[in-house]
Amino acid sequence: MEKEIKERLQRLACALIDQETANIFVEPQVESEGFWFGGGNIICDSDDIFWLCGRYRNHGDSRTGVDSGERGFELAIFSSDSVLGPWEKKKSFTKNELQNGNDEIVSIEGASLLIGPAGVELFLSTEKDRSYPSNFIDYQKKGTGIWDIDIVESDSIMGLDPNSVYTAIRSDELGSLHVKDPVAFQIPGDNDQTGVLFCSHPYTWASSNTGLAVRGSGQDQYKIENFNVLSRGNSWDVACTRITDRLPVPPLGVFSGMSPISIYFYDGAECLRSLDESTIGVSRPRGFSCEEIGGMAAGFDQSFPEICRISSHEPMFLSPHGTGCSRYVSTLITPEGILATWQQSQENLSQPLVGNFLPNQQIEEILS
Repeated sequence: MEKEIKERLQRLACALIDQETANIFVEPQVESEGFWFGGGNIICDSDDIFWLCGRYRNHGDSRTGVDSGERGFELAIFSSDSVLGPWEKKKSFTKNELQNGNDEIVSIEGASLLIGPAGVELFLSTEKDRSYPSNFIDYQKKGTGIWDIDIVESDSIMGLDPNSVYTAIRSDELGSLHVKDPVAFQIPGDNDQTGVLFCSHPYTWASSNTGLAVRGSGQDQYKIENFNVLSRGNSWDVACTRITDRLPVPPLGVFSGMSPISIYFYDGAECLRSLDESTIGVSRPRGFSCEEIGGMAAGFDQSFPEICRISSHEPMFLSPHGTGCSRYVSTLITPEGILATWQQSQENLSQPLVGNFLPNQQIEEILS
């Protein structure tokens, strides 16, 4: 990818994920470490109503189940008649309500709303009280389970009923046993195919990766096509590369005569647990589990899922507060501009959902 194209994409992404101008959209339950709201996306329906989903997470530790806190306890959907809010909670699902079969839900993870040919689909990920394969059962910590991705379908968002939840994406591969944090979208160039990017972890929890599942035209089931759509990086993102959003770049300026191209925002981390820094080294946010930092990649739609990393050696998105955590970016193109939302660490170490709107005039200036 040409240097000029990369630079324009970086300028657009940085103007969208503006850490200083972002406003808080949804507060967490408590303004303290380990509490946040986010991990979802934002859409607009045919009546020009904006909807966002996410999960409320309270303090806890994924290595010990719910013994040290309740963790992801509620999936919530908000609406607004303005892209900037205010946002009103319209629907809420608890762990018990989202239980699919006999497996108790330990934690609610990321979610994604999609309006498409099949109507409204709510993709949600949960940690279920299921056992590891018998020959690796000793690796499973007491009180923990396995993540997978479910779907709730309806003709409308308000009609989403957790009683209809069913499992859509599940893995038995030890290297990608846990799948979570779905990002649902129509496959570029083929509106009859639905794609779901997802995060996966091995049974050892040694890394975090991005995979792709696809539901073809006329099919009911999702098929995992790839567990490694964007390989982990070599430095700041060596432990985690989790794509959270696909943004089609508006065909303006230097992009007007070019094949369609998309930006992919992703969360990165250098390690899964916070490391002690050297007192004589460079102090910097390294990113770790639950406190990831942000980067971006890009790819031509005609070559999807071929994706090129842009932020190769340093993160692009850091909160000016708290741990520097900036993650779970989601974007929405509107007639007036582009909205970006993400979780942003605060001085009190909580992570509310924040948002920033970039009007069309600024987008044209950046791309022209």
